[in-house]
Amino acid sequence: MAEINWAEYKEHKKYTTKQDNFEILLDFIKSYYNISNAFEIFDMLNNDETAKMMLDKRKITDAEKLENFILRH
Repeated sequence: MAEINWAEYKEHKKYTTKQDNFEILLDFIKSYYNISNAFEIFDMLNNDETAKMMLDKRKITDAEKLENFILRH
């Protein structure tokens, strides 16, 4: 699984109108890594310390909850 490129994320963040860092991160992963599968995204987030804190803050503990979050936003 690829690691999140935080430097590229910061560049991506400069050009978005969204305010929520987690939503920006999800958009970044979808576009930069070309991943749309919630299970793959969850694995990537869960393996990164900072992204894991974002998941924990939103009480997202599995890919299904992540998928529900993505569908709502």
